[in-house]
Amino acid sequence: MTRDLASNAKAALRPSLLAARRETASSRDRDADDRALATQVLSVVTRLGLREGDTVAAYEALRTEPPTSATIDTLVAHGIRVIVPITLPDNDLDWCDARDTHRMPLGPDTISSAGLVLTPGLAVDLVGTRLGRGGGSYDRALLRRSPDARVLVVLHPGEIHPVRLPADELDQPVDGALTVAGVTEF
Repeated sequence: MTRDLASNAKAALRPSLLAARRETASSRDRDADDRALATQVLSVVTRLGLREGDTVAAYEALRTEPPTSATIDTLVAHGIRVIVPITLPDNDLDWCDARDTHRMPLGPDTISSAGLVLTPGLAVDLVGTRLGRGGGSYDRALLRRSPDARVLVVLHPGEIHPVRLPADELDQPVDGALTVAGVTEF
């Protein structure tokens, strides 16, 4: 799909996805989801063979996004270095250590040290096309990830779409989706 056509199609989808996300988020038990996602991520980390000192790129969830605070805390408690994004003025992402209260930037290339990248998104299809909020931040950042890193989009149940989502040449595919029920690999 051409970039303009894909961009228009994505823009047309976002309002309904955001409305569905708000409705879903209001009906979820956020604390239970937070704990369940942390358990799922720890299972993924174990399966990938990541251990103390390894790095996971995560993010600090917005109110309607699946919660990530327990995930970050759990990974840190297991000795995993967690980096979270800092959005730059051009919408690219820099990274900082999640434990750093001063949020000192580590550089945009820091994502290359992560063995697992957890990304936000509004939806994903069954071939790994992730639809985000439209800034392109993660698509740019994912270009700098390690080729061996697994990329999972964190979603609420019901946000994996059976119908192909619009995409263009700049969209970076993900390897799977993580929900409270587990991981769906693509």
